[in-house]
Amino acid sequence: MLRLRSSILTHILSSSSTSPNSSLLRLLSSTATPTATVPAPAPGISPNPSFAVGDYLVDTCGLTQAQALKASAKLSHLKSPTKPDAVLAFLAGLGLSSADVATLISKDPQLLCAKVDKTLASNFTELTALGLSHPDIARLLSLAPKPFRNRSTVSKLQYYLPLFGSRENLFRALKNGSHLLCSDLERVVKPNVVFLQECGLIDCDIAKLCVNVPMMLATKPERVRAMVACAEGLGVLRGSGTFRHALHAVSFLSEEEIAARVDYTKKTFKWSDAEVNFAISRSPFMLRRTKESLQLKSDFLISKVGLEPAYIARFPALINYSLDVRIRPRYYVVKFLKKNGLLDRYWKFGTIVEVSEKVFVEKFICPHKEAAPHLAQDYAAACRGEVTTRLIFA
Repeated sequence: MLRLRSSILTHILSSSSTSPNSSLLRLLSSTATPTATVPAPAPGISPNPSFAVGDYLVDTCGLTQAQALKASAKLSHLKSPTKPDAVLAFLAGLGLSSADVATLISKDPQLLCAKVDKTLASNFTELTALGLSHPDIARLLSLAPKPFRNRSTVSKLQYYLPLFGSRENLFRALKNGSHLLCSDLERVVKPNVVFLQECGLIDCDIAKLCVNVPMMLATKPERVRAMVACAEGLGVLRGSGTFRHALHAVSFLSEEEIAARVDYTKKTFKWSDAEVNFAISRSPFMLRRTKESLQLKSDFLISKVGLEPAYIARFPALINYSLDVRIRPRYYVVKFLKKNGLLDRYWKFGTIVEVSEKVFVEKFICPHKEAAPHLAQDYAAACRGEVTTRLIFA
């Protein structure tokens, strides 16, 4: 019987339907037995003595032996394939492949114990009413399988979708953690949103912040207030253009950790107290850069480019750009142009790095196609980390 069910479910999972209900109906019609002919099991006797969870996870769900061994510990109470069969049929109806299902079950084995009719199918119906497509719901389930087993998930999504502005933004946040769907909406999330709004952040700012730091909304309100205090401690005012970046920079760091990062940045770029304070207030996200990244940029900007520490402090955004993809390639191009007398005006290095890629190409590459026919090719190579001898020895 187990082999028969495995064969049927394998077929269903390999040819997904357009509706979860149709797969479920096909499964039930293929395996169901009239209840009147099935005697009730005696107390203490398993409804299906031959059912083995580990074998089911491997043979029917596609887990590896190691995954099945780990998952079995959470399914020791499972004595029958009835619920798991229904769940697998539901997943197939969402369009999930066999590999997708295996990954999902490995991530959340207890999904196999969920009630399809009262929970999964109900959530599916209500999410569809919110405008989510079958692929959207399948993606949501893959990102947050545990919350999907809870009926409160729908009301939370109903709140989050307009806040994040799009399904894609919300999915990106959930990819960084499903905390949003596990937190108390009324006592935690909504108070945090209101407080952030009082700090001058509009919904799109909150969405941008929480796409990268979803725990910002899911953590205790008093902790969010402490983060705001730390951001203000960096000299960043509420409502300013950099306030969101400051909150991201200090999120979930202790005051001691923040102080240590400020001190390291100060020493690395040879700044005074006033210079480091000014630079961080203008570009607070530099506190999230690794020590290695900060050191490499300091060495290049001060030793190679020849910039003064005070100049870097006035253009702190330099520190947030990629050394290999942006700073170094543009430096070599401008050096080449200067050596060959092709620059018609003086450009500040900070401006050279900060202008968009489109503007840089228009100003520094396109005008020199005849005088330097290989420049565009050399610049593209430098952006890939392959600096040509023509640029190096300019």
